[in-house]
Amino acid sequence: MQLSELTGATADALKNAGTALLDLMTPTVRLGVTGLARSGKTVFITALVRNLVAGGRLPFFAAMAEGRITRAYLEPQPDDSVPRFAYEEHLAEFAKDPPQWPESTRRISQLRLTIEYAPARTLARTLRRALGPGRLHVDIVDYPGEWLIDLPLLELTFAEWSLRAVEEARLPHRLAAAKNWLSHIAALDGNAAADEQVALTGAGLFTRYLKAARAPDTELTAPGPGRFLLPGDLADTPLITFFPLPPAGDGYRRGTLGAMLARRFESYKTHVVEPFFRDHFARLDRQIVLIDALSALNGGGAAVAGLQHSLEAILKCFRPGANTWLSRILSRRIDRLLFAATKADHLHHSSHDRLEAILRTIADKAIARAAFAGAEVKVMALAALRATREAEARQGRERLPCIVGVPLPGERLGSKTYDGQTEAALFPGDLPRDPANLIGGGAGHANPVHFLRFRPPRVTLEMPSGEEPALPHIRLDRAIEFLLGDRLI
Repeated sequence: MQLSELTGATADALKNAGTALLDLMTPTVRLGVTGLARSGKTVFITALVRNLVAGGRLPFFAAMAEGRITRAYLEPQPDDSVPRFAYEEHLAEFAKDPPQWPESTRRISQLRLTIEYAPARTLARTLRRALGPGRLHVDIVDYPGEWLIDLPLLELTFAEWSLRAVEEARLPHRLAAAKNWLSHIAALDGNAAADEQVALTGAGLFTRYLKAARAPDTELTAPGPGRFLLPGDLADTPLITFFPLPPAGDGYRRGTLGAMLARRFESYKTHVVEPFFRDHFARLDRQIVLIDALSALNGGGAAVAGLQHSLEAILKCFRPGANTWLSRILSRRIDRLLFAATKADHLHHSSHDRLEAILRTIADKAIARAAFAGAEVKVMALAALRATREAEARQGRERLPCIVGVPLPGERLGSKTYDGQTEAALFPGDLPRDPANLIGGGAGHANPVHFLRFRPPRVTLEMPSGEEPALPHIRLDRAIEFLLGDRLI
């Protein structure tokens, strides 16, 4: 083990030991909320907090259904260097006229939710009467989906990444976007002298390709690095002034353009990716991975296969497994992992089981790896905030299960374009029975369904009585039970 690795492991152990001591006083669960862009991370966190704080209708969350939750409330977060999740601002978006979806996550943020509860066990209840109500801190960590696509870089050299990036750029659905960048690097000599202007030009063309590849649908995955898409305070720094350049021979000589790009690639991993992984990923106890499978289905078989590939690469970086008192000190593990297909309200409930089956197929390898490591894994379809209701439409003697909602402005179905004000009853179609047909251009690779995006429902923040209404949802209570239920008994 190198000294740097030993130092990092020691620092992690000391940090985890301090957390373990605090947990003896008030237990804490660090819940990671992740997913690719527009998968619903912000909405999930906002709905989870609102329904717990407001005492929402959560029949499958046992502690709430049994009346054992005394109260839930927000407290100052423990990490002063991490921005606070803008819960109140995101909630206010739903109260506008017309209501709006909050902006996508653009930086890492955190929120601490404290739950006071009565234990379910008789002995624990007796002790708690003397000590007061049970308390659980839930530290929710949210971060941009774009950053996820950086995690696989930790296992790649510059040459390996360059070869892979060029191969991905030549895929049929990305070739047009990558044309200018590919032409540029084809004329470059990596063993020419290092030149900052050449690096700036190449990085600019590469960044424009990444953004163009993502432009047809920002909800789908895109090639990375992620900070090229959301640079934040890294904009215009050498940390993101590099681009893939496959070596022509055994590698690049010192002082060459290729050597400079390779050095910056390694610096990006060291100063951007590794701290993100160490300071946040390595400290998680529970994880929910939100996946917008419906947007991938809209894109057809190639998009579904691309989503599957991205998830496999990303989830190799998680550390799933059963936690013991020793692992909580030395190396924390994610002991419960939930894969959730979001926007289940865009389908009739009769198709939810098929949506779950599709997600299970897409994330099959990641699920198997986590389960083998000893983590509890679950797959479900959910809508943290329900934007539609269900109905039936008659077509002759046939009855079609429909969903009713207000499509977002600009959404199109056939020749009709929606204005964002008009409610519509839609039959989205039936998901295929065999999800394997959706991946890799199988027999069912053509789009069998088409999904529109809907406005959120308008939410009343506070009633005249002072009551805070909860938010409508689909299976949010089941998700909370899986992620937190065992810590409230």
